[in-house]
Amino acid sequence: MLFSKRKVKGYATDTGGTTSHTAIISRALRVPAVVGMKTISKNVSTGDFVIINGFDGEVIINPQEKTISRYRLKREEFIHHESRLIETINLPCETLDKKSVEISANIEFIEEVEFLVNCGHCGIGLYRTEHLFMSKGDYPSEAEQIEEYMHIANVTFPKNVTLRTFDLGGDKVLPTSVKEINPNLGWRGIRISLDRTDIFKIQLRAMLLSSVKKNIKVMFPMISSLDEVRKAKEILNEVKTELNNQGAVFDNDIKTGIMVEIPSAFVLADDLAKEVGFFSVGTNDLTQYMLAVDRGNELISGMYQQLHPAIIRALKAIVSSAHSNNITVSICGEMASIPIAVPLLVGLGFDELSVNPGIFPEIKQIVRNINYADSKKLSEQVQTISTESELIKVLDKFLSEKVKDKLI
Repeated sequence: MLFSKRKVKGYATDTGGTTSHTAIISRALRVPAVVGMKTISKNVSTGDFVIINGFDGEVIINPQEKTISRYRLKREEFIHHESRLIETINLPCETLDKKSVEISANIEFIEEVEFLVNCGHCGIGLYRTEHLFMSKGDYPSEAEQIEEYMHIANVTFPKNVTLRTFDLGGDKVLPTSVKEINPNLGWRGIRISLDRTDIFKIQLRAMLLSSVKKNIKVMFPMISSLDEVRKAKEILNEVKTELNNQGAVFDNDIKTGIMVEIPSAFVLADDLAKEVGFFSVGTNDLTQYMLAVDRGNELISGMYQQLHPAIIRALKAIVSSAHSNNITVSICGEMASIPIAVPLLVGLGFDELSVNPGIFPEIKQIVRNINYADSKKLSEQVQTISTESELIKVLDKFLSEKVKDKLI
């Protein structure tokens, strides 16, 4: 689904979940949405007056006037709350005991960049380049990519922008007419890039030629083995050699990293950390693959638990592997945008939280109202918890006691 914030006031769908592609985009653009309602399309007719309450997952069709008045008041209160939060965007992003935490933005479309002004001109922790393919229906040319990447780098400068190489397949459009029985376990991410080295080289050339300001980082998705990383780096070095021979100007020391989102990458984290300059944990797919739960399958949607204890323990191990090898580690999955999870992620030691632009001010305000020491104790406490429901209670209690009463 592609839409413009200027044309859409809100939406409700029969299918989908909170981590679906469409839901993620709606949150980034601050478009009210309720997904997975099963029969909403049958119950709403053209001309109906509809209230979409994205906070509580409610859709009210043709409400009474008193209900409309109540929700208009709630909307005004929310707008006021947001304006108060935005007042803090240029303040340091650090905990009460002065622990710095980088907060950056997940960006899907070039149009979203305009919302970075509400994030204090933060960096971009994840730029999903595959939208160039999805909007065109074919691989973009080198010139088209350079134009976009340079624009993003210029807008973000002096902050960094992490460009993820094409992550097609799975729940995204696949560049082939072949139907896969299980696309989530099929031809996707880095696998496509390594098979189509001609396309991969064009993208890497574009990224390198856009890196003159030295604020671009390159990230490879869906890494499952050391061989994939080494092959990707080998191809990158080939492109560098070609550009150097042509006398091109680019960042020869450009940083490369990987998405940690497959169980094998988590198990091999210590080895992988020796090969790259940074990790970025994609909790959406990591959760899906570790729990063997299709996040788009409504029959088992309740089993897709982002705060499952197994995931939390995996995150601790990933951070430990990164830091023991002197590389940074960020988290760019939806978990980073869940308010109750933020103190835990800070306590686990993540160097960077890459979040939806729409929730950036709130996440920053949470960080500014917690102590790192308390968060570290919290992260140690939850390692002994065995169920998600119990873990959520602990996280919610921490947020209520330490943060909510301090939010401006």
